[in-house]
Amino acid sequence: MTTTEIIFENDDFIVVNKPSGLLTVPDRFDPNLPSLKSSLKKKYGEIFVVHRLDRDTSGIIVFAKNAVTHQHLSGLFESRQVDKEYLGLVLGTPVPAEGTIDQSVSPDPRNPGKMWMHAKGKHAITHYQVQESFGPWAWVSFHIETGRTHQIRVHLQHLGHALVADPLYGDGKGVFLSQLKKKFKLSKYVEEERPLLGRLALHAHQLQFRDMSGKEYVLTAPLPKDMEVTLKQLRKWK
Repeated sequence: MTTTEIIFENDDFIVVNKPSGLLTVPDRFDPNLPSLKSSLKKKYGEIFVVHRLDRDTSGIIVFAKNAVTHQHLSGLFESRQVDKEYLGLVLGTPVPAEGTIDQSVSPDPRNPGKMWMHAKGKHAITHYQVQESFGPWAWVSFHIETGRTHQIRVHLQHLGHALVADPLYGDGKGVFLSQLKKKFKLSKYVEEERPLLGRLALHAHQLQFRDMSGKEYVLTAPLPKDMEVTLKQLRKWK
């Protein structure tokens, strides 16, 4: 756990910028896999999970350092008193450029590990707004009122604009420089082009909430390098 991954901490909670590919909590089938909770536990001892991010989603996540704070923060999330903003790169450009998806989500009985929209599922609300359009892709911000498993991913699939490199709800394909640069050529020492962005293109960007004393926090997780580089290239070759 390096200090650069820690966004903020005090005596009650710690806020971390989780890298893509790292589990939030230990895997129940393979507890030896690295997880954010395990690494924090080594450093801080007792640590409490308040909410989670998908393994391949990067970005901001908060853990409580004691039971009282855990109860308070968990209550804020459950009662929708936390403002949560995500950023992502999607396939195509949603029309209209902003809107709300209000569709319940539940586990898909046909596909273990996947979710689907179902009237008897848990209520889920996602607000989206297109920030920039790049033709085949668009950079979009999301504010979610609820925090259901795979909520943004399922809602985007419903919208017809899945997240880039989403293997469950999209085509799983990343963004390559050769798709942007007309006269792209591989270096003679390189056999295969690597994607600019080859993982789920979703980043938990900001959390806004109040602690037990009423103090307000607005905390932001900087974009990871793969997303920064991809955006730079998309803007350059737009």
